[in-house]
Amino acid sequence: MLMQTTLLPIYFAPLQGYTEAAYRQAHARFFGGIESYYTPFIRLERGEVRRKDLRELEPENNRSLSLTPQLIAATPEVLDAILPHITAQGYRQVDINLGCPFPMLVKRHNGAGLLPYAEEIEALLRHAINNYPDIKFSVKMRLGWDSPEESMRLLPLLNTLPLERIVLHPRLGRQQYKGVPDLSAFEAFYRECEHPLIYNGDLLTVDDLQTTALRFPRLSGFMIGRGLLANPALALEYRQGHPLTPAELQERVRSLHAEVFCRLGNQLQGGDLQLLTKMKTFWEYLLPDADRKARKAIHKATKLEKYQAAVNNLLTLLL
Repeated sequence: MLMQTTLLPIYFAPLQGYTEAAYRQAHARFFGGIESYYTPFIRLERGEVRRKDLRELEPENNRSLSLTPQLIAATPEVLDAILPHITAQGYRQVDINLGCPFPMLVKRHNGAGLLPYAEEIEALLRHAINNYPDIKFSVKMRLGWDSPEESMRLLPLLNTLPLERIVLHPRLGRQQYKGVPDLSAFEAFYRECEHPLIYNGDLLTVDDLQTTALRFPRLSGFMIGRGLLANPALALEYRQGHPLTPAELQERVRSLHAEVFCRLGNQLQGGDLQLLTKMKTFWEYLLPDADRKARKAIHKATKLEKYQAAVNNLLTLLL
């Protein structure tokens, strides 16, 4: 296969429940290779920004990494209620979510549920740009909710706005994460897009990155979520041009796990059971090709001691 000559920046996609501050800091320390980490979207709940979301923004929880806060809003009024909490922490770059496919949000015209409503998107984005001139805005979006035509209808508007970048996931919202990315529809958007465009979706290997970059040579970068959760070294391996050895991967994953475990242990107030439950999510995507019995033992553990023993066993089997 032809090799890509210019390396593109990689952005770590926001995944609720996975890419929180404890994980981001540990990943940046032991793997890295990331241009910027995006926060899981900040939203209003019962008229207020969740305290958990505010903690995620605190600079002391994001040392030694670049952080891009993401918000989700359907109206200018909701955006106005969220954005001051972000700017108060010193952030001057904010992403607006137009891609979340979850039904409870979609039915309220949030995330990908807003894509069929071009006038509402125009009102939201123009309000953001006109009222917050010191903020650099980007959008993360899908091809549409029902049809790729939705993103193509939006593109003339997007091209007129001073956006920092567009991140496009080439699926429809109603697909959620099923089916395959529609690369033909992505290419149609790519040809007409006048902003820096980031590709997001099903990037699992270095070959995936190189192949995508060769097909779309004007890309400005990649955004990866599940691929980095499965292989935390993916961005590092792309940048250094070769994979980690099994021993190197084992040691770095062990360090990543230990730091996340320690940070969450200090943060969570619900005792061993809460920590155990949270740490099990750490393994939902990580190392999917690892020994099946070892992975099962992690998820079956009912006490922290058994959990830790199962983790040690799985990591030993990597060699």
